[in-house]
Amino acid sequence: MSLLEVHDVTQRFGELAAVKHVSLNVEDGELHAIIGPNGAGKTTFFNMISGFYKPTSGRIVFNGSDVTDLPPHDRVGLGMARTFQITEVFPELSVRDNLRIAVEITQDLRMKLFATRSQAARTDEQVDELLETGGLTANADRHVGELSHGDQRSTEIMMALALKPKLLLLDEPAAGMGSQETYDTAVLIRKLHRTQKLTIVLVEHDMRVIFNLADRITVLTEGEVLEVGTPAEIAASEKVQVAYLGEKREGA
Repeated sequence: MSLLEVHDVTQRFGELAAVKHVSLNVEDGELHAIIGPNGAGKTTFFNMISGFYKPTSGRIVFNGSDVTDLPPHDRVGLGMARTFQITEVFPELSVRDNLRIAVEITQDLRMKLFATRSQAARTDEQVDELLETGGLTANADRHVGELSHGDQRSTEIMMALALKPKLLLLDEPAAGMGSQETYDTAVLIRKLHRTQKLTIVLVEHDMRVIFNLADRITVLTEGEVLEVGTPAEIAASEKVQVAYLGEKREGA
């Protein structure tokens, strides 16, 4: 049984079918990338996986449970966490406080006025671990809004990691970044995947990131699956070359 199983999902908005009969299997410990030209249905598909859209038809099974009808917060409770194209953080708070909020959610401390000494110590320890993992220790007490886009993204990813997910969904984590920030973000994602054995589904436009990180790639075009394979298989695919370039490359 795969950790994530998407069975023949379709998403319609009125007469428009944004996603049509798409299936996907993601194995435990895999980094699976979803790519495709603009308008291919990637974000709509991601929204169905994470619960922001309910499929018009089809099923989504996560860790053995049918989650097709579950809202996002219930999927988080089962071990699914997500980041967004536009970074979702609290810019007026410090990095440390952003991470503390996420950690306290996992410890169910949100509605408690006072934590016990042991709870506070455990929270501080987890926040320090997240700061170190994300390369954020030097900026721990700075407001997130003051940081570079790359460090803001790292903060958001660490907030998602604080939820202790079985599956991490990353929606264009390198969007809007320069070369160095893109490299640093890719290094962080590789660390989470390989060192922490985290299962990751990644939507990304930067092919350097995709082909350096992914175990397998699903290519969407016009809301349908065009190709599934390893990075080498996708790079060699004539169908993918046509979808992206409009024609087959000479010598390919």
